[in-house]
Amino acid sequence: MIRKTLLAAAVAAPMVLASSAAFAQTAGVDPQADTVLRAMTSYVSGLKQFSAQTETTLEVVTTDGQKIQITAPSSITVSRPDKLYAERQGDIVNQKFFYDGKSLTLYNPDTKYYASVPAPGNLDAMIEFARTKLDVIAPGTDLIDTRAYQLLMQDVTAGTYLGLAVVGGQRCHHLAFRGAEVDWQLWVREGNRPIPCKYVITSKTVAGAPQFSINIRKWDSAPKLAAAKFRFVPPAGAKTVEFLPLMQAQ
Repeated sequence: MIRKTLLAAAVAAPMVLASSAAFAQTAGVDPQADTVLRAMTSYVSGLKQFSAQTETTLEVVTTDGQKIQITAPSSITVSRPDKLYAERQGDIVNQKFFYDGKSLTLYNPDTKYYASVPAPGNLDAMIEFARTKLDVIAPGTDLIDTRAYQLLMQDVTAGTYLGLAVVGGQRCHHLAFRGAEVDWQLWVREGNRPIPCKYVITSKTVAGAPQFSINIRKWDSAPKLAAAKFRFVPPAGAKTVEFLPLMQAQ
């Protein structure tokens, strides 16, 4: 499950299906919530390129039950069908994520360690490869996959449309979905550019029900991008290492 894995990856981080139109609506999901979610996933998956500046917040529950929040800025840049760059900065993680259609590289500027592996030749396949083979997830990738509607809805048991709310100065549709192990909320901008504005995941099977959230601070649907942005060039003094999951599999 993408959302469960995203939360787990955030805690541990040192980071052909049918079309959504043909995907049946889940019983128990408000038709209006379903319509807004379909519109958002269709719009985002149809963008050839975009960039977003975000802020992620991770809740950690201490052994005595206190919740501690850790907030960090992050960003993601996508050029379909086969390029992605993302970075996260903060107290517990400082990483850069490069995908140029041929290889995937994770780089830690603080230590100058990097790991690089050959990767599938399209974005959706790379996201799945990184998640299942490397336990690596760039921030918010379950919202940008072209199969996002199916992936988000695969374990949903109920969904509610909560009305309009203001997030970051934008009027947004507020949606709330429930699953067996996680609940999640999504705020989608009102109008003909239904981009995600905020995404909150609640892990119900973890003591204290901690949350992981992404706030989209800035969205650009037509950024000026150079191929070099997605290609990793090791800086002076950089040291290569292997991805641990791959070493274990071997």
